[in-house]
Amino acid sequence: MWLLRLPEPLVGRGHSPPPPPPPPTTSSIVCGHHRLLSSFKLRAALSNQDSTTQFDLSLSLKRKAADISPDLKGTCLFLVGINSPIKSNSAQLLADALRYYYFDSDSVVEQALGGEDAVRSFMYTDLKGFRDSETEVLKQLSSMGRLVVSAGNGAVQSAANLALMRHGISIWIDVPLDMVAKKIVEENFQLPAAETISGSYSEVLAQLTAIYEDCRNGYATADATIALHKVASRLGYDTLDAVTTEDIALETLKEVERLMRAKKLMEEAARPF
Repeated sequence: MWLLRLPEPLVGRGHSPPPPPPPPTTSSIVCGHHRLLSSFKLRAALSNQDSTTQFDLSLSLKRKAADISPDLKGTCLFLVGINSPIKSNSAQLLADALRYYYFDSDSVVEQALGGEDAVRSFMYTDLKGFRDSETEVLKQLSSMGRLVVSAGNGAVQSAANLALMRHGISIWIDVPLDMVAKKIVEENFQLPAAETISGSYSEVLAQLTAIYEDCRNGYATADATIALHKVASRLGYDTLDAVTTEDIALETLKEVERLMRAKKLMEEAARPF
């Protein structure tokens, strides 16, 4: 049995912190006969979340986050899509802007199972146990508030996981696979231990394509999609590389705002006269 605890509220960044969120309702994560996370490993997992990059937020991003926060009411955001620096950095930036906590679900699962080697072992010897662990981690994260979660591909590969993300708002960060392949080959971007991708550019691209095809239907269930090529076109950029993490974060907040506005209109329309 292990309990997921949040780190201390983030402070500083040039402005006063909001009141700390109420203690989350925690539930124990039970994996049957599978290995459980010890309290020591849990602390290690959460200490990794404290290393969130501190961003110099622009005024427009701060304003948009401040505008939607009252209506958001602590609702969790789940970012899905092929694992990439753009997705993970955007999730961290969103957490920073909204004064939320940031979690990478793959990292929490990895710590829960005992590290990279243990994850690879589970993938080969007990895939069901590994998938169960992904679900249990997602179950606990989805029970909390004020989180931005960079969700691993396992989050979109089962109906149970997709249902858990319905406790919040899910956004598909759609990044071209060739850009991700380039990051892996040329910049040594580290994928989760469960995704053993290696080789030349063409080999890496082929492996990413296979993962994408397995997950595409799950990605498409997200409440909204932020496609990198559409953002570049809308902002008048000549290349996709010109799109910044802040551009993606701001577009995400705009989509969240649109979703909340639509929900509010539907609720008002359903009220009796």
